[in-house]
Amino acid sequence: MATLKGLSMHIKSGRAWQLRESEVTDESVYRARREFIKTAGLVAAGVLVGPRLAAAKTLAELRKLKPIEQTKYNPGEKLNTYEQITSYNNYYEFGFEKSDPARLAPSLRVSPWSVRVSGEAEVTGTYSLEDLIRPYPLEERIYRHRCVEAWSMVIPWVGFPLSALIKRFKPTSRAKFVEFTTLYDPAQMPGQRTDVLAWPYVEGLRMDEAMNELAIIAVGLYGKELPGQDGAPIRLVVPWKYGFKSIKSIVRIHFRETMPATTWAKAAPTEYGFYANVNPHVDHPRWSQARERRIGEFFKRPTLMFNGYGEYVAALYKGMDLRKYF
Repeated sequence: MATLKGLSMHIKSGRAWQLRESEVTDESVYRARREFIKTAGLVAAGVLVGPRLAAAKTLAELRKLKPIEQTKYNPGEKLNTYEQITSYNNYYEFGFEKSDPARLAPSLRVSPWSVRVSGEAEVTGTYSLEDLIRPYPLEERIYRHRCVEAWSMVIPWVGFPLSALIKRFKPTSRAKFVEFTTLYDPAQMPGQRTDVLAWPYVEGLRMDEAMNELAIIAVGLYGKELPGQDGAPIRLVVPWKYGFKSIKSIVRIHFRETMPATTWAKAAPTEYGFYANVNPHVDHPRWSQARERRIGEFFKRPTLMFNGYGEYVAALYKGMDLRKYF
């Protein structure tokens, strides 16, 4: 498998996130109330055609974003810029350098897009993107994002609670885990033409984790629809876990009784456990997780347990040995 790159290597090569402050978008532009899903944006995403435009306008009118200053999840830290968030990415389906996804992923076709729901649930089937997200008012949440490679960002995601989506499908008592699968399309995703990972990409959560209020389905960031490199058109965000758990470009949701065999846990089981909780006390075998470097900053800062979200999630792991279940 390919070796993950250390951040210092990218500092030397002058990546896009090192832009001067004067070269990035003014952050004040996102602080006012906005509509997230505008009719033109929905057409671009391929979820509307012809006579359905009128319905799209109604959806857009219902989905007014809250001012991000009012969200209770705001960690009170400076946000990374849109350019940083969209130019420095791990998305192996589009290449192994941090700049590859921004170069290759914007051409990903998201029209049409559907998600298959299957497994231990009363309601299953295949849903278009519009049908999947239609019932849920969108909100903007500012979350820390922490990568296992010891870099981090603060991102204003737009989405809705994963728990609301799960309830819609009425999982049975046999559903102990929920499994997610990324699109498999080597013609569009050149990284899938390699054997660096077992494709398609698969991730999963224990059911109580999936029902936690912090876990969201994201369809945008910075008040705009998701770009390809950040997981368009629909992705998972689990902010107390390392970034590889927040699977991108989802095409399947499967409810199951047993723990899923997730992609990185299969590829390197001693390095990437199923739980992947941000934990400064459990090092990666090849580097420490005690400190992290926020993209756009030079000095490292201490890593926070559960990425700083312990008040919301610590009870999920009461009594568990987090060195064993890493």
